[in-house]
This record gives sequence, structure tokens and C-alpha cells, in this order.
Amino acid sequence: MNEKLKEYNDKMQKSFDFLKEDLASIRAGRANPHVLDKIKVDYYGTPTPINQVGNISVPEARIIQIAPWDKALIKDIEKALMTSDLGITPSNDGVIIRLVFPELTEERRKQLAKDIKKKGEDAKVAVRNVRRDGNDALKKLKGSEVSEDEINDLNDELQKITDKFIKDIDGAVEEKNKEIMTV
Repeated sequence: MNEKLKEYNDKMQKSFDFLKEDLASIRAGRANPHVLDKIKVDYYGTPTPINQVGNISVPEARIIQIAPWDKALIKDIEKALMTSDLGITPSNDGVIIRLVFPELTEERRKQLAKDIKKKGEDAKVAVRNVRRDGNDALKKLKGSEVSEDEINDLNDELQKITDKFIKDIDGAVEEKNKEIMTV
């Protein structure tokens, strides 16, 4: 029966991993190369992640540099950055593309904090939905060859797994909020 609990644990882990990826893509006034993770460049007809077509570096706290391996890609990378939801206009000198991150205003920080909290709540809902599915599956076992004590133990174990992921989600949200609010 433990394989069922492992399956629910894996589903909860996926929800948590998705939240972590989502939070990594939120820019916090500091240059973080992970904000580029979801942006794809048209590389000879194939959508390709930016980190696979060039070297990404952070020379200063608020600047990301992208040095494409193929100089012919500069215009394509620039186009991908312009059409993304980054909200930053890239500048290029023919060799390197630079993204300069502006300081976040207090209002923008508060808005980002709200968005982060909502993403955290969505992740908690996903985890709780997995728990509900698990509890429903365990209820169906009543009357079968599994004893009621075993079912209760499995329910308790499922609740412990859920509590762990809820705590992890709260920690990730708290950490990102600190990062956002730090001036």
C-alpha cells in the first residue's frame, strides 16, 4: 500500500516543484538568470531555450548579459525578449545583449508579494486536492481485505505528507517575499 502513498507524495512534489519554478521566474529587482528560463528563441525554426543558444552571465547586481554563440541569433534573441512578459527592453552592441533591471518601486513590490502569495495558495490547493484524492481512494478500501486500523494509519501518513508540503510551500513563499521586499 506504501506505493500509493509514494504516488501521492510524488504528485505533491510536482506541485511544489512547479511553484519553485514559477517563483524563480519572478524578478525581484536583482538580476536572476532564471527569469529567462521560460523564454524560447526561434533557432532555425525550432523554439529553443535562451540558455541553449548563448552564454548567460550576471556581471552586476542588476544586469544580465547574453552572449550568443551564433552572432546571427542576436536579432532573434532580442525579438524573443521583447515579446516575453519580462517588461525589460534589451540593448545590444552587436555582440552581447544586456538586460538592465530597474529598481522596483514600493507599489510594485507589494503587487509582486500579492502575486507570490496567490501562487503559494494555488500550490496549497493543488496539494490538498491530491490529499483529497488519496483520502477518497482510502475510503474505498473499507470493507476490503485492508483493516480499518491500516486505513487510519495510511490516512495519518497522508496527512503528514500533506503538512510537510504545506510547510515547504509556506517557506518558499516567505523566502521569495523577503527577496522581493529587500531593497
